[in-house]
Amino acid sequence: MKRVIIFRNGIDVDGKVIAVTHSLEDVLQEAGRKLGVHARKLYTPQGGLVDDLKLLRDDDVLYVSSGEAFVAQVPVNIGRPVHPSSPKSDPRKGSYNDWVSLNVGGKTFSTTRSTLIRKAPDSMLARMFSDEGESPWSSAMDDSGAYLIDRSPTYFEPVLNYLRHGEVIIDKNLNPRGILEEAKFFGITSLVQHMESIARNDEQPGDNTPITRRELVMSLMSTPISNCGLRCQGMNFTGCNLSKLDLRYMNFKHAQLQNSNFTGTDLSYTNFERADLTAAVLDGATLLGVKMLCAHIEGASMRGCNFEDPAGSRANMEGATMKNVNLEGSHMAGVNLRVATLKNSNLQNCDLRGAVLAGADLENCNMSGCDLQEANLRGANLKGASLELMLTPLHMSQTVETVGGRN
Repeated sequence: MKRVIIFRNGIDVDGKVIAVTHSLEDVLQEAGRKLGVHARKLYTPQGGLVDDLKLLRDDDVLYVSSGEAFVAQVPVNIGRPVHPSSPKSDPRKGSYNDWVSLNVGGKTFSTTRSTLIRKAPDSMLARMFSDEGESPWSSAMDDSGAYLIDRSPTYFEPVLNYLRHGEVIIDKNLNPRGILEEAKFFGITSLVQHMESIARNDEQPGDNTPITRRELVMSLMSTPISNCGLRCQGMNFTGCNLSKLDLRYMNFKHAQLQNSNFTGTDLSYTNFERADLTAAVLDGATLLGVKMLCAHIEGASMRGCNFEDPAGSRANMEGATMKNVNLEGSHMAGVNLRVATLKNSNLQNCDLRGAVLAGADLENCNMSGCDLQEANLRGANLKGASLELMLTPLHMSQTVETVGGRN
């Protein structure tokens, strides 16, 4: 809804602000009630008769007549006589529709006082051109009469546009933080809050921000096919969904892969040395010749994984921490699990033929239904391990030390 500022015909004081309603008659009735006159006509400051509401703009200044012709405004000075030689009044004091010019960093902007005052009445720009207060804001003027403001014109323009229509339009070449600093300088609180939100969303990811699936896929697409793979050493992929991708020969050494998803992914010959795969999901993954030396895989799900390489390359998981890992039904023939920690893990129905489990901690592991033919269990801790329904009975030479499990 538009609003207009009204004065009695012939004077420029004691104005009122009214809303522009549905008809000209309603506006005249409200103007008469506000000013205490019988309102019959509306005039513009230039003396034009208003006969259609469509001619009115927001914050227009109008003069109300009781039927008499338009009378030019009489200056009113309280307590002081009017002298013809009086200096010209400060253009910062006057009608809301007065045009003003601002020289911002060498570039001139033209706008109205209402634009600078209405949207942010407590801002520095509003105080410069407001009628309230004893004196206007002090600012030098250039030769053309434009007020000098020592700020960036590039970042002032979106600020001025915001004051005009209330929308923030940012050119792609502009940094939102630059607009934020201008909003803070001019004290435009609503724009400051809006730009702080945009600036936070526009921040570049930090060094430790998890890499997304899209980012990795884009890197894979731009990398020539080879047996070298991408170097992702030490990178953060926490919680990333990397399921069903071809990640052969990748280097994830020391990478952060907690809660990541590798379901159905081909990870053959990938290097996970000392990587953190805590609570990761690798169900159905292909892990031919994978390197997981000293990797942290606690709580991971690795059901139905295939470690068995027909070409003879063996997966190396020596020294890996694999407490509470679910390896049920995985093909692990020949896998090196020397001194690995598999306490409380589920190895039910795993194929461990020829696997190296020497010195491994298999306490409380479920190894029922496993095939341990020719597996090396020398020095392994089998306390509390379940060894029922084994496909091949353990031979004493495979363990040497006392087996604490049930067989």
